[in-house]
Amino acid sequence: VQLVESGGGLVQAGGSLRLSCAASGFSFDDHAIAWFRQVPGKEREREGIACISSRDGSTSYADSVKGRFTISRENGQNTVYLQMNNLKPEDTAVYYCAALSQGVLDAAEAMGIMRFRSDYRGQGTQVTVTA
Repeated sequence: VQLVESGGGLVQAGGSLRLSCAASGFSFDDHAIAWFRQVPGKEREREGIACISSRDGSTSYADSVKGRFTISRENGQNTVYLQMNNLKPEDTAVYYCAALSQGVLDAAEAMGIMRFRSDYRGQGTQVTVTA
């Protein structure tokens, strides 16, 4: 089982990045996928920023990224994307994806649960935004 993130990097404020989360080894179509970010040294401040449902593709976003970030999924490719536009220095963090068997949960509920536990989680990719 693997979740592998890619696409992180260094970008100036106002720029864009697209992160990818490639899944393998489990039933991707049955799992909600969420993106989280965490600042090194602030492990208690894990922020769920976006989640996409496995049932209907509905989404949920944190207020801090709403209107700037877009989450999408390609079930045929077992991949979830996070398009990040108008990046700000405060978006600097390690971004990682996580998966949870969705059942009857909606995207917001799934993301809330995944703050504390998930079925699978990737290792993360660093995003650094300079002023």
